[in-house]
Amino acid sequence: MNTETFFAELWRDYTSITPQAELIKQIFAKTDGEVINDHVAFRTFANTPLQLDNLEPLILSLGYERQDSYNFEAKKLRAYSFIHTDPKAPKIFVSELLIDQLSEESQAIIGKYTQQIEAKELDLSVFWSGRHWEMPSFEEYQTLMAETEYGAWLLAIGVRVNHFTVSVNHLTSSETLQDVLRRVKEAGFAVNTVGGEVKGTPADLLEQGSTMADRQAFEFAGGETHEIPTCFYEFALRHADIEKNLYQGFIAANADKIFESTNAA
Repeated sequence: MNTETFFAELWRDYTSITPQAELIKQIFAKTDGEVINDHVAFRTFANTPLQLDNLEPLILSLGYERQDSYNFEAKKLRAYSFIHTDPKAPKIFVSELLIDQLSEESQAIIGKYTQQIEAKELDLSVFWSGRHWEMPSFEEYQTLMAETEYGAWLLAIGVRVNHFTVSVNHLTSSETLQDVLRRVKEAGFAVNTVGGEVKGTPADLLEQGSTMADRQAFEFAGGETHEIPTCFYEFALRHADIEKNLYQGFIAANADKIFESTNAA
């Protein structure tokens, strides 16, 4: 599978539960033509057959190389970022929840379901495979939400792309991230305000913003149906360093706030 097919499959799955993304993309397509994707992100569970280190070889098989690693102590996560040899290919960010750092109650809930994951050879379709376990009860979902929104989201939604990202650098109609977010809000979409609408500064070399996640009704174990957050759309503006090279990495402090785009509130 080549990268073009890979991202086409991701977009198909992503927009099936994130209809806002296609609508927002069209807003910018009308003024800019092609809308370039800066990066995508995924979530998974550590210490399972779907752990980060098992997913990495699949990403490398597409021509990527590991760019950097990150730790988010407060959220109990670790992550890798990947960059392709082709500079036009979107970057990839994959994080995993360090389950053993959670409370015993949360570990028990997650373990009940992750033990259902079949240990088998993985292929690239795992990135749009969804849940590998039964749907939890809404009570379990709420219990996890109180400690780890990330874990609750992942248990209900499964392994699939968490967000795509508009490259603001490639937009000709909007030069600032503030203007991009203004257009998104004027179109009726909510924006993540945690830490401010714009996360990061030109001095950090990366400015990021995002919508709040779409919501969709899911039937939980026991038959209860509830509307919960799915995925969101991000916007990134990269700046040049002192050597005039456009920054290609990620800022942990920014990403920490972007994670909250899937908050239920």
